[in-house]
Amino acid sequence: MSKELVKRILSSIILLPLTFYFLISGSFLLIFLIVLCLIIAFYEWNKMSKNKLYNLYGFVFLLFSFYTFYDLSIELFLLIYVILICICTDIGGYIFGKIFKGPKLTTISPNKTYAGMLGGYLLSLICTLVITNFTDYSTKTFQLILITIFLSTVSQAGDIIISYFKRLAKIKNTGNLIPGHGGLLDRIDGIIFAVPTLYLIKITGYIHI
Repeated sequence: MSKELVKRILSSIILLPLTFYFLISGSFLLIFLIVLCLIIAFYEWNKMSKNKLYNLYGFVFLLFSFYTFYDLSIELFLLIYVILICICTDIGGYIFGKIFKGPKLTTISPNKTYAGMLGGYLLSLICTLVITNFTDYSTKTFQLILITIFLSTVSQAGDIIISYFKRLAKIKNTGNLIPGHGGLLDRIDGIIFAVPTLYLIKITGYIHI
């Protein structure tokens, strides 16, 4: 096991419970977490993107993304659900990509494979079935499965989009804040796209959850 993988696992063990503690605690701690992450994300984006127009678009998008993060926190289940889907998509993609390898998904992010993409879908769907089995959402399993597939797709697309901007900037990571992961945007690249997506699904009422 490589040192980088050990760092990745250890930092995840520390950060994931801490993040969910902040989410569940709500109120001041949650607002503090959102504002802190927004400031760090702004800083990393500004350092990564030298184009003023891209900077503006990035700032507006990040503001909207973190606003939707706060809005969904009012219905805590939805926020925890979308974060878990993104995490499972990442883990499934990493494990299946390492085990099965195979054709590359895109040249923008060379580590992405079709096997990894399918692994992301599979693990996120398993997570959804577990959630529906232990919550009051068991009557909406089919709806949540559809949403999960869509959110997993958006999460993987978000990962590729951030990779594209990193390639433009000729950098490997957006920062070195999190050992084994890189910067904050490296860790939440899928989440900042998936959370606004679920928010839009919710407010449009296209799918009732």
